[in-house]
Amino acid sequence: MSRCLRPVALVESIEHPLNFQEDSTFVLEEQPEGSCEEPLLSTLPPSAFSSSSALSSSHSPRFARLNRRDGAGGWTPRVSDKYQWLQVDLGERMEVTAVATQGGYGSSDWVTSYLLMFSDSGRNWKQYRREESLLDFPGNANADSVVLYRLRPPLESRHLRFLPATWHRDGRIGMRVELYGCAYRSEVVDFDGHSFLIYRPALNAARPAKDAISLKFKTREREGVLLHREGRDGAHITLVLIQGRLLLLGSSGGAAPAPLHAPSSAVLGSLLDDQHWHAVFLEHSGQQVTLTVDGHTGHFQAPGDLSHLDLHNEGNTSFSCSQLQKVPVTFLTPKSSLALTGFPGVDGVTVSFQFRTWNRAGRLLYSQLHQASGDLLLVLRDGSLTLSLHRPLGQGESKVTAGAGLNDGQWHAVSLVAKRNHLSLTVDDDMASTAHTVVPVEIDSGETYYFGGCPPLGSGPVCALALHSFQGCLRDISINTQEVDLIAVQLGSQGNFSDLQVDNCGILDRCLPNYCEHGGQCSQTWNNFYCNCSGTGYTGATCHHSLYQQSCEAYKHRGNSSGFYHVDPDGSGPLEPFLVFCNITDAPWTVLQPNSSALMRFQSAGLGRPHIAAFQYAASEGQLLATVSRAAHCQQELAYHCRRSRLWDGPGGAPLSWWVGRTNETHTYWGGSRPDVQTCACGQAGNCLDPRHLCNCNADQDEWTSDSGLLSHKEHLPVAQIVITDTGRPGSEAAYQLGPLLCQGDRSFWNSVSFHTETSYLHFPAFQGELSGDISFFFKTTAPSGVFLENLGITDFISLELRAPTEVAFSFDVGNGPCELMVRAPGPLNDNRWHHVHAQRNTKEASLQVDLLPPTAQAAPADGHVLLQLNSQLFVGGTATRQRGFLGCLRSLQLNGQTLDLEERAKVTPGVRPGCPGHCSTYGHLCLHGGRCRERPRGFTCDCAPSAFTGPFCSDEVSAYFGAGSTVTYNFQEYYSQSANASSHAASFHGQLALAREMISFAFRTVHSPSLLLYVDSFYQEYLSVILAKNGSLQIRYKLDIHRDPDVFTFNFNNMADGQLHHLRISREAGVVFVEMNQKARRQVSLSSGTEFHAIKSLVLGRIPEPGGHVDADTAQAGAQGFAGCLSSLQFERVAPLKAALSPRQPGGTSLRGPVAASRCGSPEGTAREHPHAECTPLFLSTADDSGRPGEVESKSEAGRRDSVVIGGVVAAVIFVLLCITAVATRLYQQKNLYPNEETKRSEVEGPPEGVRRGDVRAQGAAGGNQKEYFF
Repeated sequence: MSRCLRPVALVESIEHPLNFQEDSTFVLEEQPEGSCEEPLLSTLPPSAFSSSSALSSSHSPRFARLNRRDGAGGWTPRVSDKYQWLQVDLGERMEVTAVATQGGYGSSDWVTSYLLMFSDSGRNWKQYRREESLLDFPGNANADSVVLYRLRPPLESRHLRFLPATWHRDGRIGMRVELYGCAYRSEVVDFDGHSFLIYRPALNAARPAKDAISLKFKTREREGVLLHREGRDGAHITLVLIQGRLLLLGSSGGAAPAPLHAPSSAVLGSLLDDQHWHAVFLEHSGQQVTLTVDGHTGHFQAPGDLSHLDLHNEGNTSFSCSQLQKVPVTFLTPKSSLALTGFPGVDGVTVSFQFRTWNRAGRLLYSQLHQASGDLLLVLRDGSLTLSLHRPLGQGESKVTAGAGLNDGQWHAVSLVAKRNHLSLTVDDDMASTAHTVVPVEIDSGETYYFGGCPPLGSGPVCALALHSFQGCLRDISINTQEVDLIAVQLGSQGNFSDLQVDNCGILDRCLPNYCEHGGQCSQTWNNFYCNCSGTGYTGATCHHSLYQQSCEAYKHRGNSSGFYHVDPDGSGPLEPFLVFCNITDAPWTVLQPNSSALMRFQSAGLGRPHIAAFQYAASEGQLLATVSRAAHCQQELAYHCRRSRLWDGPGGAPLSWWVGRTNETHTYWGGSRPDVQTCACGQAGNCLDPRHLCNCNADQDEWTSDSGLLSHKEHLPVAQIVITDTGRPGSEAAYQLGPLLCQGDRSFWNSVSFHTETSYLHFPAFQGELSGDISFFFKTTAPSGVFLENLGITDFISLELRAPTEVAFSFDVGNGPCELMVRAPGPLNDNRWHHVHAQRNTKEASLQVDLLPPTAQAAPADGHVLLQLNSQLFVGGTATRQRGFLGCLRSLQLNGQTLDLEERAKVTPGVRPGCPGHCSTYGHLCLHGGRCRERPRGFTCDCAPSAFTGPFCSDEVSAYFGAGSTVTYNFQEYYSQSANASSHAASFHGQLALAREMISFAFRTVHSPSLLLYVDSFYQEYLSVILAKNGSLQIRYKLDIHRDPDVFTFNFNNMADGQLHHLRISREAGVVFVEMNQKARRQVSLSSGTEFHAIKSLVLGRIPEPGGHVDADTAQAGAQGFAGCLSSLQFERVAPLKAALSPRQPGGTSLRGPVAASRCGSPEGTAREHPHAECTPLFLSTADDSGRPGEVESKSEAGRRDSVVIGGVVAAVIFVLLCITAVATRLYQQKNLYPNEETKRSEVEGPPEGVRRGDVRAQGAAGGNQKEYFF
């Protein structure tokens, strides 16, 4: 077979030598052409086969070739256990692409799984791993069938070793094997720490567009310069091995080297000092550098241009590879141990070795010393080593500690000395940090040294009570200066061991690749890895699941009110969460402010020197794109004011000003216009100042005008730049102001379909979640069962289904056998209400959650298959067999944070319809305080008409400050006589009908007494009054019979005139009245004056204008005093009088007198959340100076006449100023009456003056703050 040498570009000029020491080696590869699947064992001599043992000569390893029947028909060891092996020497390094196995011919002996090891020298074996972590290979199910497994990637080695892991339980280990591949040749160079290679540029060499360097290396050293490359401008990059990892350094000419900039760390690879070959591929084009180490790739930015250089070699090197090897041993499990014989009775103990591990703790060494000297114990605890001597008979303990962070996976040298009465411990040959202590006993060497383990059961209590056994690797073990031959240990001629792998260090960096997503920090132990998700905004075993909702719409349907929230529009996708303001209305708005929203004014800009304003948002380009894409509608207000500053150079001319959208495209249309025409809002409406132009500014008049409006083509938003070029002429001037990006709704949240037949389904491309993936959706059904979705591979699959009315099942198989998670709900899930399902699978675990029920999770098997390989279509709502289909609705189906467009696919699919009605059954509970849920095609709304509250959930109280002498009157008779659509319950107030029951609730805050809180009158001189007496106690007075005195009930709930907010609820059933104060104090009283309230006339808040002679003296006195303070959330049966009185469309039967100001005074302190975008945008009023400068800017009227505009602007300004003065005066008057001075309070309020002062302070604290008020 022909071969060709692949050209390799290496170092141009090396200023620093490649200072790998001893066995550091480079390989320049020769790549094969054509197929590489030839049988490799058929031509080998019998001596190429060896084994740990053989049952007999006819079971020897030379009979282990595939399909051979001679001898006993295969290799069988003397003892079938996990320490047996079959080894093949290929004679030279070969590329091995596949392995095949059989059992012993015609026998019951076969291997069901095995490990594959490889080595260049027959020492220091390395285990071949599949899928990064998978350990064993599938074996045979009988003696004669052949099981072939292709190696991806192939391996290059001379020696291969098969280690049986499991075998037929009714037989022995039996194997026949074959290897497939081809010859592998390479040029090898060896560096001794002082040698190097230099490649200098060839003169007049052509410079290619891209350079590539590929090589393989192996070393035992963890530090050294591997490669250095310079460009002609002095910029260079250097590959440095540090702590067994490759660091890519770069520098521009003359600058100190620094790690290259990259989205991820500039460090690649791990444990590269294991004396095994590691592949490096370095590619650069200009400043773009790509580095790949053992299949893991990073992309970096070089500091300068690296020119191409041809190769010329210099230096003192050896073109061969030395094979000096150290023999490591691996402690695989907590039960692993190695017992070595010492030199009993020798004066003192000296032990040295090297170890590497990821575990923070473990028992390294134990020995019972000679002649009762005590017990010697060496443990790793919290990454440090502790050597302790436990003296016999409870005489105490002496110990020393050395080292820190020794569980970093690196080799660390340990030397301990216990001699005479002295203990010392040295780590990594650092004599300066050696720990010493003096012990009061003579120390003599023991008989046996236990590495990792303990003596047999019944001895060594000190050892048994110590930490768990060590898991990791040891090498270079020496006892009393005698080096231990670990190969002899493996052959059984020295010491004994359990659960060890000899001549192999099986350490694995489980953080490479890093499966922790979204910046999670990976840490590891010998058997597992862990992700620290702190500060990432994500949670879960691999930091996959976002902590935040994907939109403001989703926050609304969790019952959240307006405020700042983090949103994550792509869920578990790569975009990070970011902060937005959510204005929660019926259709929630997402608000993103630009970095500048002030009015900016400028001059002196021209085509050669344009004015460019760039805008930034608290979101990246990807985050903005995701937000806009999810929204149903987006808009952004752009106000442009001008004086002799045109937008176009004449009709149809070149643009003189424009704005740039999200994707850097230029737009010449302005607010209020369509995106396909060069026009403005006035051009669309046909009312520009000059009808010859489509924009006011194009009239080029020497006066201020504007072209402003909303930009609403969401594909162009947000505005990224504004460019203006026509303010360089004399008198030219312009100003602009950019509002926030406002996006409404969430199309993905309501993307839904209805399945009407069990055989119908939607299909999509296969689910992409090889290593990590999540699926979430809402479902609604009345069917008892059905498959939500299914995706199949050759053997792998994933499925989610409603297994039973109360059970949701998540099933999958990634090659480790089927796994199923089940969530059982306490009630039926087929209740025709929306339920949320979230299923997730990654390399660590799988989980399933339904609604807010506790999630079910199952850990992934250690060192098992991790790749989910699916190759068929994803079936939604059914299966490929059209059986067990789902009947009902699915909504917001997301795979890895990306929403599938179910509605679009349903339009062309029989049996499936886009959309799904009926949301109030699920979200109706969000409508509070008597609000009614109303259906919408995409969601719901809360009808707050019958409630005393308002807002998207009827949760915002309607409150008002009452000044002294103010009155609010609500006339039941007049109002309902004018309303033809009044409810039947409200109509019961009309005419001669009598109320046998009523419910009243409201909140109040005041420091005044006596006060009238509420007064209800009737046409028959019956009434109800709720007052605060002089001492602040609550009184309720019912007079339901004109011939009797009123029933008076006084409730001593402490002083209610204390400036605090109090909630009162009164409920009457015939002659029984229930009173509740602040949701905890409850009273029940009985009436004697009657049981029915006849012909209710009106409800009065504050001062009673005309109390009449039928009112008792205390009510009359309180009514004359009125009420000064805050009233909130007043509900009388199904009528909200205060809300009606404060409504912009005030009912005809409602009247207000005196200072009454709408406010948020009824909110609990600290709970009101205010934001300028939560209200409608205020009108812009000009404060133009003599020249009409914007500031300033006054817009023209739509009629286009400047005089009208000026007059209108002046009138508007005057009205605005008068309103402001009135508001301030009213507020001052209100506060003056609500919080009088101390002398006034002492004269008006009975009770302790100190208590009143305390109430006054609290009331002022509550009233302070930025409350928005409306004055009537």
